[in-house]
Amino acid sequence: MPVYPVDEPVHIPFQSVRIVSTPVSAGFPSPAGDDLEDEIDPMAWVVRHPSSTFWWRVEGDCLWDAGIRDGDIIAVDRAGKRRIGRAVLAVVDGAVTAKILRKRGDRYYLAPANSQEQFPDVELTEDSEIWGVIAGVVRRYDLA
Repeated sequence: MPVYPVDEPVHIPFQSVRIVSTPVSAGFPSPAGDDLEDEIDPMAWVVRHPSSTFWWRVEGDCLWDAGIRDGDIIAVDRAGKRRIGRAVLAVVDGAVTAKILRKRGDRYYLAPANSQEQFPDVELTEDSEIWGVIAGVVRRYDLA
């Protein structure tokens, strides 16, 4: 799954917004609550380490099962712990890719997370570099 940098920096002012404390049902409708919880700052909620976080736009659906879709913008945290099973952004053979970090035997590789389509695993080499861990996703829907 190729991942491309965002053409222009995304400047989103950190701003708190009100949040409703009653969870919304994604299945059957539930009675709406009028309770407002505290305020949250959506960017602060996604970005844990502002000085080490950068953003990339995703192209492709290799991480569909991880909730990352074509056109999404991912927050990549260079300070995030690189653990097996986490979605990471890495450079392999000069190409930037986002996949799930896996280990088979004593070898590390990047695996897709899409049960509907086939994508190849990418073995990490000595020249590969994991740039960071995907810490969040921003998705914009077409409202037209």
